Amino acid sequence: MKFLYAIPAGLAATAAMTAFLYLLSFLTHRVMKVVRILGTMLTRRTQPDGSLSDATSTKVIGNLAHYLVGVLFAIVYLALWDSEVGLVTASWGLLFGLAHGIIAMLMWYFFFMLHPNPPIIPLKTYLLTLIAAHIVFGFIVTYTYYLLLKPNYSFWW
Repeated sequence: MKFLYAIPAGLAATAAMTAFLYLLSFLTHRVMKVVRILGTMLTRRTQPDGSLSDATSTKVIGNLAHYLVGVLFAIVYLALWDSEVGLVTASWGLLFGLAHGIIAMLMWYFFFMLHPNPPIIPLKTYLLTLIAAHIVFGFIVTYTYYLLLKPNYSFWW
């Protein structure tokens, strides 16, 4: 039963992380729209001027891939806790999010380096922002699990 909790936890955390990135994109006027970046790269639809694809199918593929990976990482978090690595608490969620963010930053870096025609975005800013976004992910996925699992200790411990 616990395994199924990965679905709402992963979806909630991915939604929060995506909202965080879109808010930053809006506030800073920088390209940090992870769904469009991912969709553009997966479909290889980088525009001739280096901008992101605006096609609906690009956004659909970007969303599906992003949320699927979010659920998969939620499963990883649960597997770590089941292996007695940490607890379902705020501090562990933030720590897992930080580690997850560093891993994601490295994966995205190599994705950009290996892609035949990546979009032109401020890569350094995007990669560093991904660390903060994954800390949001780690916190929300942990809090969602905490609410679903109802452990006998405080989340803020």
